[in-house]
Amino acid sequence: MNIHNHIQHGKGLHTVQGNGEAFEVLLGLFFALIIVSYIIGALVTSRRYKKWPLYRSFFWIIGVFCVASVCIGSLANLAQWDFKAHMLTHLLLGMLAPLLFVLAAPMTLLLRILKVTSARRLSVILKRRYFRFIMDPIVVSILNIGGLWILYITELFTMMHHNSLLHFLIHVHVFLAGYFFTLSMIYIEPTPHRTSFVYRASVLLIALTFHCILSKYIYAHPPIGVPTVDAEIGGMLMYYGGDAIDIVIIFILCYQWYKVVRPRTAVTINKFKQSL
Repeated sequence: MNIHNHIQHGKGLHTVQGNGEAFEVLLGLFFALIIVSYIIGALVTSRRYKKWPLYRSFFWIIGVFCVASVCIGSLANLAQWDFKAHMLTHLLLGMLAPLLFVLAAPMTLLLRILKVTSARRLSVILKRRYFRFIMDPIVVSILNIGGLWILYITELFTMMHHNSLLHFLIHVHVFLAGYFFTLSMIYIEPTPHRTSFVYRASVLLIALTFHCILSKYIYAHPPIGVPTVDAEIGGMLMYYGGDAIDIVIIFILCYQWYKVVRPRTAVTINKFKQSL
């Protein structure tokens, strides 16, 4: 028995809710609003301050399209009964989209377009202990990678196809966990609660290891209701696709680390030469 038998023959979340076309239209308008809002914010801040980088807007638009493809359209529908498509949506929603959103720096944009008093209030909120806790690399790694382990090695994966609300909540968790995980590893945005490069690199290495182990576990032990062939292909997608995105995160982290260390190294060498 495969996942196709657990749901209504490929009907997506929007169809199960009984008003598929209207639901897709509403979601489509919502995603369009997100894109337009960001572009307007970029135009406003470009007039007031230094021009907002065009590549950040590009990252934002592509990131929104990644999330939209998981929620509406043929891929979202196919992912309801095809595990290979489901794993592709996992990569888009939980890894690629979060990385693109982090690179788009939406919080920085928001702080630039807000009034000074509002921006200061938001900064105070971001400095609270809750954000220190939720932005700790270990915490977000547990929420991110640990959540995936729970999803795929328990009956939760099957249950999400029976319950529209659970399906929605899992998608929200996958995205937010992936976003905060990426945000805690590479500092693109203003980050009041910073951790050391050694700490972040160590946690990142452990998290990526458990992500790879999970992909191999899925390959060898298919989730409930998933055919062996689909699980093998899905596991490989998770392994190699995840590695491709992780390489980008590793590169950015190492580059930021290099930029911080390099000036100190140059000063040390100059002092050493002067002492000779």
